[in-house]
Amino acid sequence: MIIQEIISRKEDQTFDCKSIQIDSKALAITIVAFANADGGTIAIGVSDKNRKIEGVDQHTEKLNELLRVPLDFCNPSVPITSELLPCTDKDGIENHILLMHIPASSELHANQADEAFMRVGDKSRRLSFEERIQLMYDKGERYYEDTAVYGATVDDIDMAAVERYTELIGYTKSAKQYLHENNGFITTNAKGKKQVSVACILLFGKYPQKFFPRGRTRFIRYKGTEERVGAEMNVIKDVTFEGTILDQVKATIAYLETQVEEHTFLGQHGQFVTNRDYPKFVIQEMVVNACCHRAYNIKGTEIQIKMFDNRLVFESPGRLPGTVKPSNIRHTHFSRNPKIAQFLKAYDFVKEFGEGVDRVCRELEANGTPHLSFHLDDFILKITVPKVVSQAESQINATANSSKRTVNATVNAQNATVNSENLIKRLIEKATVRGEKLTANRIFILRLMAENPYITKDEMAAITNLNASTVMRNIEFMRDKYLRRVGPDKNGFWEIID
Repeated sequence: MIIQEIISRKEDQTFDCKSIQIDSKALAITIVAFANADGGTIAIGVSDKNRKIEGVDQHTEKLNELLRVPLDFCNPSVPITSELLPCTDKDGIENHILLMHIPASSELHANQADEAFMRVGDKSRRLSFEERIQLMYDKGERYYEDTAVYGATVDDIDMAAVERYTELIGYTKSAKQYLHENNGFITTNAKGKKQVSVACILLFGKYPQKFFPRGRTRFIRYKGTEERVGAEMNVIKDVTFEGTILDQVKATIAYLETQVEEHTFLGQHGQFVTNRDYPKFVIQEMVVNACCHRAYNIKGTEIQIKMFDNRLVFESPGRLPGTVKPSNIRHTHFSRNPKIAQFLKAYDFVKEFGEGVDRVCRELEANGTPHLSFHLDDFILKITVPKVVSQAESQINATANSSKRTVNATVNAQNATVNSENLIKRLIEKATVRGEKLTANRIFILRLMAENPYITKDEMAAITNLNASTVMRNIEFMRDKYLRRVGPDKNGFWEIID
């Protein structure tokens, strides 16, 4: 990071500026908020109001005080790294600013007053008690699957299911002994009353939906590539699967197999080739992931699997758990529900912990399909699996459709222009309502994306006569509000949020 970037960059999810005169307690709030979220960098010695460079060289005592904040004012302490960046201050004197780099933490952090904060956009927001507990679940400091289910008793457990599992894993004692002696499935509270855990009900319950009405999996198939409601509703199948997690996993996978189409066509060398819309392992892994890693304490919705003509979308309650991010998900393992994961591994639905997503990506890559894309909508994690189109099939389809595209090109271009302009008008109105301004550059960028979702930032820079960094700054301002990136930088596309 250079001085020019610090001066020009807006405060956001991972960046903040603070004066050298900031109070230690106030700095602790920002550090805690970054650590509890995605991490970030704090530039100290730069006024957060007017971005004038104050520097830190003339404030040695204050600087040392602020460097102790992650240790003395954060609970538990936050392991930051820091560096002094040379600069010229507002008075034209050579000076330094302090950069504090805060990593995303696997723990929940609070300040001296035991208040927890989370970075949300450019603000450090104090968490409510419920949000704090949810964050602890997300980070794995506590597991919701271990909590007792209110009103559940031993009579709500299907002992036959327990016996099948103990036989599978080679446990030689009785089913009741297994529940009392393993994984905290059945415990006794301070009053001597037996308590049944969430994991126990979800895995062995006679009817888990008695206690978790939305602890189920719903499959919805749409005609076309969009989700429509009302008079234009395009739902052609809507099926719900209940029972234990194992029941749901088996039934969902089996039903999806009936919906996945296979296409046989004449390929190269005169040989017939059969191509599936989605590889079998991809189907299984995504279903297992959804059931295994959803946040079961979020009870307002179920897992939803939506099939469109060009993609499958898996919607699961809960954020990516722990330190897992879209950028590291292929090689970072974290289980929100480790006991449920261990159970499914015994039934061979989980191969090796941490392997599944990487293998999904490898299988999609082998078929020439773009990567999975991830989007968090409030508390729902949406994972999109693109439909597989083999190279041979693509070539055949391209040849067959070339004349049709030629005939329709002019009409489509005209329609696209009209639709694009209508979309831009709606986005401008949306910005006005939000009290924001879409500059001419931002409108131009949105128009380019609407007309060509696959356009690159370098192509946009060339067309707009802006440099690439300016284009990206405008994109970052609009990201998740007016536009989102679907898929990776190389093979993904831009999606306008209308």
